[in-house]
Amino acid sequence: MSELLSRFILLVGLGVGMALIQPVSASKGTASVYYAASLQTLNETQIGPAFTRRTGYGYQGEGLGSQLIANEMKGGQIRPDVVEFADPAVNKTLMGSANGGYVKWYADFARTRLVIGFNPSGKYGKLFRRVNHHHLAWYKPLLARGLRFGRTDPQIDPKGYRVLFAFRLAQRLFGLKHFAHRVLGPVENDKEIFPEQNLVAYLQTGQLDAGVFYLSEARTAHIPYISLPQKIDLGYPKYREIYATQHFTNSQGQTFVGAPIIYTITIPKTVQDKPAAVAFVKFVLGKRAARLSADLGLLPTKHVIRGDRRAVPPGI
Repeated sequence: MSELLSRFILLVGLGVGMALIQPVSASKGTASVYYAASLQTLNETQIGPAFTRRTGYGYQGEGLGSQLIANEMKGGQIRPDVVEFADPAVNKTLMGSANGGYVKWYADFARTRLVIGFNPSGKYGKLFRRVNHHHLAWYKPLLARGLRFGRTDPQIDPKGYRVLFAFRLAQRLFGLKHFAHRVLGPVENDKEIFPEQNLVAYLQTGQLDAGVFYLSEARTAHIPYISLPQKIDLGYPKYREIYATQHFTNSQGQTFVGAPIIYTITIPKTVQDKPAAVAFVKFVLGKRAARLSADLGLLPTKHVIRGDRRAVPPGI
């Protein structure tokens, strides 16, 4: 029975944590990876299994909001070998002695952009399809009365505050009076804030009509979507200065500034299995992982190492 079970990938579901992807070699350890929940499908169905096949190391992954991962590291609830964040700024909240020195360096490995995913069979599906057929302005369906809209919590998830940035920029750049408040309501709006790892499921099961997702999330989950203007979707480095006019300060006093959406990876000081961690980071920064990521909607970016380069383990 154990041999049979070892052939299956254990997927715990959209809202649950650690997933044993492949059996662990007797001679090698396991990389424990905590990642931004928007990477869940990519990591659990592609990167994790491919990493194990290629290296022989095991893989365990859990997807949460990036800032929540950082908070739980500081609180001692989790001790990951590797962390992947959806905003480089989250690394900075873990750097330096004042922040516990959990992170000394990090590397950019992919980018993406914001899109509006919608339920095609829902009440407002036709409106969103009209946008994609260029028969309706992109913002019109979002103002429809009764639209059930979903987003994530800006206190614990970068996408949560990026939604605020995008809608405030839309309001300013396109003259959409009170647009952000009309769609989002107050910043902390319990009626439309959901855990990042559950948002896709809520849309697919008809509990929501639309929501904000990363392009990679929409593609991996086969969610129909409409694109946002490039000046507000936070996906293009050429509009960096426009994005940077937006900022959000959370309840802990940490301020995040608008910037192109970049995913980062690092090995924090909580690492338990360093060889496995180094192997995983090296794999993610390699060509095989780049192809898998591109197939699921992540956009390429230069693999720039930031922070203390002297702290980067050999082999990366």
